[in-house]
Amino acid sequence: MTSTPTQRTAPPKRADARKNIAAILDAATACLARDPDASISDIAAAAGVGRVTLYGHFPSRSELIADVVDRAMQQTDEALDQLDLTGDAREALGRLLEATWHLTHRFGALVVAAQAVLPDAQLREAHERPARRVKRLLRRGRKEGTFRTDVPLAWQVSTIQAVVHGASSAVHRGEITAERAPGLVRTTVLAALSTN
Repeated sequence: MTSTPTQRTAPPKRADARKNIAAILDAATACLARDPDASISDIAAAAGVGRVTLYGHFPSRSELIADVVDRAMQQTDEALDQLDLTGDAREALGRLLEATWHLTHRFGALVVAAQAVLPDAQLREAHERPARRVKRLLRRGRKEGTFRTDVPLAWQVSTIQAVVHGASSAVHRGEITAERAPGLVRTTVLAALSTN
């Protein structure tokens, strides 16, 4: 009788390593949200670790950005999962738009950093995950007669993404305030999508 070899798993990371990884991811998120070209040195300094320590956990800037994007998408999904999307489709979409804008603004230029280093398939998936929630709500509203059906659903999703990202850019350029942006996003999108 032969025995099967036991599967080897990576040993759990030490507490200090976990602390460093969390600090690096937090710092990378903050740095890249402000400046998509933030360097590894900038991120390491913000995290309070050396470059050697950072590279010990993240072998390249691209891998670090990929992990930051994954974490940002997970946090976005968790936040939006808490949102009440029941009831009137127009009101539910308004709540979703405002929450989405706040998350988009929080992560700022991280999208630009991701576009520079991540493969197209990974970028599409990053956009598709939150878009699924929007599509479900739009389909419901279209069926109820709340949202227009004379334009493709995909175009409505693209319009929402453009307005949300446009508002974030406008805030960074100082054209509108962060406090005013969510209301503008909501009003603009609902005016474009609603049947009345």
